[in-house]
Amino acid sequence: MQRIQYESAPRLPPVVAVLLAIAALYFAREILVPLAVAVLLSFLLTPSVRFLERLRIGRLPSVLLVFLVSLACAGGVGYVVGNQLFDVLNELPKYKENLRTKMESLGGRPGGSLAKATASVQELSKELAAPKQDVPETPRRLSKTQKSAAPPAEVGKPVPVELVEPPPNALQSVRNIAGPLLAPIGKIVVIVIFTIVILIKREDLRNRVLRLLGRGRLPRATQAFDDAAERVTQYLRMQFLVNSVFGATIGVGLSVIGLPSALLWGALAGLLRFMPYLGPILGGALPSVMALAVFPGWRYPLMCLGLFLITELVVAYAVEPWLYGTHTGVSSLAILVSAAFWTTVWGPVGLVLSTPLTVCLLVLGRHAPQLEFLYVILGDEPVLEPEAELYQRLLALDQQEAQAVLDRAADGKTPLEIYDGILVPSLRLSEEDRHRGGLDTDRENFILQSMNEFIAGMASEHEDEIAGTDAGQRVLCLPAGDPADEITALMLCHALQLAGIPAVPLPRADLPGDSFANVKVEAADVICICALAPFALMSARTLSRRMRKRFPRQRILVGLWSRSGESEDFEQRLAKAFDVQVVTTLSDAMERLTTSPAIATLSGD
Repeated sequence: MQRIQYESAPRLPPVVAVLLAIAALYFAREILVPLAVAVLLSFLLTPSVRFLERLRIGRLPSVLLVFLVSLACAGGVGYVVGNQLFDVLNELPKYKENLRTKMESLGGRPGGSLAKATASVQELSKELAAPKQDVPETPRRLSKTQKSAAPPAEVGKPVPVELVEPPPNALQSVRNIAGPLLAPIGKIVVIVIFTIVILIKREDLRNRVLRLLGRGRLPRATQAFDDAAERVTQYLRMQFLVNSVFGATIGVGLSVIGLPSALLWGALAGLLRFMPYLGPILGGALPSVMALAVFPGWRYPLMCLGLFLITELVVAYAVEPWLYGTHTGVSSLAILVSAAFWTTVWGPVGLVLSTPLTVCLLVLGRHAPQLEFLYVILGDEPVLEPEAELYQRLLALDQQEAQAVLDRAADGKTPLEIYDGILVPSLRLSEEDRHRGGLDTDRENFILQSMNEFIAGMASEHEDEIAGTDAGQRVLCLPAGDPADEITALMLCHALQLAGIPAVPLPRADLPGDSFANVKVEAADVICICALAPFALMSARTLSRRMRKRFPRQRILVGLWSRSGESEDFEQRLAKAFDVQVVTTLSDAMERLTTSPAIATLSGD
């Protein structure tokens, strides 16, 4: 049976697709916000549900039990906090005089500058808010007949009009009271229903989403689901734990200080910490303002503020980094931008959900190639390898920061690891750009000079580690052609000297020819040709042929510093043609050279 071929729909430009996605998030927020909250709650409650299921309790009883216990805990805390909130509202009039005294002390005497300015602003506000009086119109001239028909006393007198609304009936009273409450109650009911359904049908929903992504993408999609679930669940669990302990600490501390309704302020401080950036400020400002109203003087308000600042600093800079670790993987700037974005799209609820939603987007960008830009923008992992970052700073002619990059990347590494993992790859990037014509002469010279200085700096740092060597038996390091090859020869020489192996770098001016005839080569010497592949391959081949022709019995090692498998065929042909040993890394060269009987004896001494 012949399959029907459907034409693929044209793809939208990326900018249009992003704008449409933002518009959908905004206009569908009445449905998407409860759904997002329900998904996050399901992440938080799923471990408890699974625990009850392992105890041989069914799926539905486990979900209902966990949900009822959660609602009972939330309702109990809400009841106690609500009662304390009403008590605070009832007691506020008693603190009016105390607040007036503090405001006067801040503003000076009653007739001070601040008081006068405040009075002027209040007076101007009253004038602007007062209703404008209608200017009576100039009465038009009346004829004799109109004068006789209209009484003189009624001319120009406004007629008073009074609007009297009838008292509301019982249905209107209920609507006025319950109307403002219906919207939030309805959203809570929708969230509860969504959460219960997601917890009951979580495997079915997961499989349906996987099926939409395609059967051929099951490994990547499964990995993305597991990664997102692990990151979001761990983040929510740790955040709930940290904020609960934070609120309890603030509540106990305020109770010790003597602030009324300490449980209320502790609960608010814990809840508001779920809002990034703005929440902690509000959580500390509310009890501090309340302390200003309750306590005479400034001692206790400052104690409340100090309690909050100390607790927040300890939690934010010690507890959270230790507990969270790398569970979110979102950079600080990304959290700030996402908080502003989700608040604009979904309001205050978006601010609370911003970090978990950003974590989900980060996971999508990590596992979906089309959305990789999200992982680059939102992630906190370095997007440039150390060698690329070092090369970029050298391109910017910033040697100081390039040195800082090298120091960070070299922490805990040996010079040989630094050469192999950072400096040689960075030099290769430079050679690639130079051969493509994308590197001007000034930058090329700056990079080569900086590389020489980096090597000299490491040589001076490890000067005491260089073992004594016998000058009679050496490794002669020859650059194949370019200045970059000469730099790699210096790296190999330094690594060999640290291993106790005598090594001599020969500059390009001493290459075969009349100049090279002056260099004395002993029978035990090893000739090592250094070439930065793939650009110096032909130069390495030419030099290998000359060295083998001139020294037919000499051991020759050719270092083609290349990526793994980049020039494998050439390496095999070169080794067979001129009877040389070919290596691709400095580490391999060190291993080959130390296996030479004469060299091994020297290094053992």
